[in-house]
Amino acid sequence: MTIREALLKDVEEIVDIYRPYVLETAITFEYEVPAVEEMEKRIREREGRYPFLVAEENGRVLGYAYLSPFKERSAYDWSAETSIYIRREERGRGLGSVLLGALEKESRKMNLLSLEACIATPHSSPDPHLTDESVKFHERKGYVRRAYFPSSGYKFNSWYDMVWMEKELNPHTVPPKSVIWYGMVEDKLR
Repeated sequence: MTIREALLKDVEEIVDIYRPYVLETAITFEYEVPAVEEMEKRIREREGRYPFLVAEENGRVLGYAYLSPFKERSAYDWSAETSIYIRREERGRGLGSVLLGALEKESRKMNLLSLEACIATPHSSPDPHLTDESVKFHERKGYVRRAYFPSSGYKFNSWYDMVWMEKELNPHTVPPKSVIWYGMVEDKLR
């Protein structure tokens, strides 16, 4: 298996991976599967600034992960939000751990200080569209709950809660080291 930067040739596979998350789960609050052109735009928006990574095996994309701005203002540059999606039939192989580990490693090279994960959780259990597995996964990876918003997302005729989790990667010094945007990182994915 190889972890590498996403290429535009990967977009159709990325959309295929994302499709069941949109249509069958409350993991994402999108209601409609983005078109290939929209996903291309999302990848291009990160170019030069944040990593958008794929896990590939035998020429097939098994999952993907990327960083997004935590907030747009410059004072937030040292934090980024994580997203990870794994092809359904490939879940349970540890791909989420591998991709998150790669994001964290690349984030450290960028001098990012914190990674944030915005995670939907069921408002009431059991729920046919969502479990709390993502929260448990992030806890195992050293993320700490920082905020909880009840009934903040509505999908499938149900309200879902939102948990923000955070992992500190580097010390918060004053002044902090300058952020190195991903396009300027010299030793990517090494």
